[in-house]
Amino acid sequence: MKTRLMLILLTVVTLFPLALPAQTAADNSGKPFVIEYYYKVKWGYADEFLQLFKKNHYPLLRKELEMGRMLKVRMDQPRYHTTEDGRWDYRVTIVFKNSAAANEPFEEDALKKQLWPDQAAYVKEEQRRFEILAAHWDLPIKIMELDGK
Repeated sequence: MKTRLMLILLTVVTLFPLALPAQTAADNSGKPFVIEYYYKVKWGYADEFLQLFKKNHYPLLRKELEMGRMLKVRMDQPRYHTTEDGRWDYRVTIVFKNSAAANEPFEEDALKKQLWPDQAAYVKEEQRRFEILAAHWDLPIKIMELDGK
């Protein structure tokens, strides 16, 4: 019994730090937190993806800007092509007001229902937007101060 209790205690103590979010100086600074979202669309579907993004995702991002959760949203497209393995079609950069705003749970469902009363159509179009993707990845960005310490 004592051995079993020690094993349980050791397991809890070992795993406890994994349950806590990692904290850094940036997490507590209140500084803006930047994430880049990359979209690689299947060949021939970039225009359709952009249309669906503007119709079904950008209004949600604009609403979050109005609410103050985000400070800036920008979309970029490469001017020239790259190799297939490094290709992306759209990069959406979101500047959150801080890391907490970017990482804490945020209830979007009420906003989605407000913005798109026809939820069946919305869900179908969002499914299509992701069907035509070849890849998607999110990249949190660390802002480097070159003139500081």
